Amino acid sequence: MTPEFLNKECDVVVIGAGAAGETVARRVAQGGLRAVLVEAQLAGGESAYWACLPSKALLRSGTALHAAQTVPGAEEAVTRTLNAEAVLRRRNHLTSNWQDHTHATWLSEAGIELIRGRGRLTGPRTVEADGLDGNSYRFTARHAVVLATGSIPNIPSIDGLAGLKVWGTREATSTQEIPQRLAVLGGGMSGTELSQAFARLGSRVTLVARSALLGNFPEEAANLVTAGLRADGVEIHLGTTAKNISDNGDGSYTLALSDGASITADRVLLAMGRRPAVEGLGLETLGLDAAEGRMSLITEASGLVQGTKEPDPWLYAVGDAAGTAMYTHQGKYAARVTSNAILARANGAAPGAETWGQAPTLDLHAAPRVLFTDPEVATVGRSVEQAAADGHNASSVELPIQVAGSSLHSEHYDGWAQLVVDEDRNVLLGATFAGPDVAELLHAATIAVVGELPLDRLWHAVPAYPTVSEVWLQLLEKYGL
Repeated sequence: MTPEFLNKECDVVVIGAGAAGETVARRVAQGGLRAVLVEAQLAGGESAYWACLPSKALLRSGTALHAAQTVPGAEEAVTRTLNAEAVLRRRNHLTSNWQDHTHATWLSEAGIELIRGRGRLTGPRTVEADGLDGNSYRFTARHAVVLATGSIPNIPSIDGLAGLKVWGTREATSTQEIPQRLAVLGGGMSGTELSQAFARLGSRVTLVARSALLGNFPEEAANLVTAGLRADGVEIHLGTTAKNISDNGDGSYTLALSDGASITADRVLLAMGRRPAVEGLGLETLGLDAAEGRMSLITEASGLVQGTKEPDPWLYAVGDAAGTAMYTHQGKYAARVTSNAILARANGAAPGAETWGQAPTLDLHAAPRVLFTDPEVATVGRSVEQAAADGHNASSVELPIQVAGSSLHSEHYDGWAQLVVDEDRNVLLGATFAGPDVAELLHAATIAVVGELPLDRLWHAVPAYPTVSEVWLQLLEKYGL
């Protein structure tokens, strides 16, 4: 039976109410356009309920306890281990117990209509949605349709995996119980963060990575994290994969690894990366191939995402759905750029060039990212290898973090820092810091990279004493300033 549609017109339809989608809707609404958000799950998206907030909540208590244990005086006062139940309660609170009333309320107050249902493109500027209220909706967008559907986890090919109740990152970050034994498949950011979180919450954790741990980070930084994981009792298998997984019938699983080892665990966590969630969006109705990852949509120098070859672009993708830098902060940045373009075109103007604010420029060359393990790793911009591959005459300077601020921070502070320099222009191309609490050093580095601040001017930015930021002066002095 053909459904009867409730036909509506609006200015902008956003499919996906995560951080990026909400940002687009809010900004175009503030600009005077009528926006509709279509979301099949929770308004607020992955980051608020299953990714950034809950995973960092699981990590934070262990990091705080360990920090206290490294400072004389505080160390003697710490007599207990983590209370896993209290950690989970705090995580539940920070995720609003997986209820989105707060998000729904502010959307309504902002004049944004929230349709709870699954949206799909059915033609140019047309979105249909199967509402969870039983209604079928058809929206015609006067100005733009924005895809902000996020990403979904990659599922590895492992014999015996089909049908087994294993964890993805969602199940891990929302669990109400701490497994006695946990096997983690994946040595990237999610795999390492969750391995440490659960180890400190009482699990016996085994981490399996097909290559090196944290292969997208400098080796020195990755080595510090590896040492931190091992200090927490995490057993690490590198250069191997799971060939087979079997259900033992008693609530446990056994994994056979390609190196001949065998692991038995009560839970198995798959943390093998993510891909854009663009299947089922009706892209084929526009002649677009969702399997291409970035959907062949990025076509403009401004970094905006265009779905047709019309002179008046109307289809955009932001956040993980665009297949670029998959971080919440980058998704919100792309949403700001995109909303500016939509508003400009709606007012009959060409989008601003935004020069350095071009989304591809920032995504590829200046995206900050933080690994919230203990120790942390914070990095922005290009590595030495990336800089060379991009044709830059690049050099690097690196040293251990050994300043008054780090000695004051904790006993036996172990850290590492690196700057990547464009020798022809005398500006920073990248920076990496590894060590306890180094995430707070990152924004200064991001400003220096994005602002292309000359090193001889940066030398005059005096770090306060005694802070870990003194490492900036040491790096510049080692460089020769």
